[in-house]
Amino acid sequence: MTAALTIAFVPGVSPAKWVRVWRERFPDAELGLLPIGPDGVDDALTGEADMAFARMPVGAHLNAIPLWTETAVVAMPKDGPLSTADTVTEADLADVHVVDAGPVPADVSGALDLVEANVGVVVLPQSLFRAASRKDLVAKPLDGADGTRIALVWRDADASDTTEEFIGVVRGRTANSSRNAADRPGGTGRADDGGTRGSRGGSGGGKATAKQASGGKAGGKGARKPRGSGRPGTQRLGNGKPKRGSKGNR
Repeated sequence: MTAALTIAFVPGVSPAKWVRVWRERFPDAELGLLPIGPDGVDDALTGEADMAFARMPVGAHLNAIPLWTETAVVAMPKDGPLSTADTVTEADLADVHVVDAGPVPADVSGALDLVEANVGVVVLPQSLFRAASRKDLVAKPLDGADGTRIALVWRDADASDTTEEFIGVVRGRTANSSRNAADRPGGTGRADDGGTRGSRGGSGGGKATAKQASGGKAGGKGARKPRGSGRPGTQRLGNGKPKRGSKGNR
């Protein structure tokens, strides 16, 4: 079956809970998954992916909905000098060798190899440490660290009724709830870096660009595409499944 929607995701981010909801809600609309590297977002979106779960920052040309903030942790040997502490402070790090100060090491596996060799410690997102599953290492939260933001991102060229349905799943809208205009891609709402939505006047719609999501200058977007009949804001095929996105006919 050709995927109606393909979602890419970076290491440490699991889309499993949203995939379950999607498959329950749209059993006839296949959802494809594409694991990518930490720097593979743009390549995935210009290729077969319609949307991606990525770590901020991403390019300002992408629309972004910030979702959650990952905890920054310090990975260290189980018998290291800081291993008995509940949390680690910046002052604590001054007394040890920091192999990589994060927020995301360029080579997570290589950095953790050095930690296992007792060379020093590494700062990284907690999700990446858990995904690495290093049994000889422990991770302690880094006190006062900002952490990293995870966002759902997509290009204007890939926006469709199907991507809008997936945004609804990620935001927790129920199957019977009608979408608010501010929640639609191209609606009047926008996501800022705090994960909140603002509003602006005028008749033109606006999307949450990656620049807006990171606190940059807001940029206007074009008007919404016309929508068909059926549930407000949704255009469906005769069999009730969401229409395929721009890459769904591959």
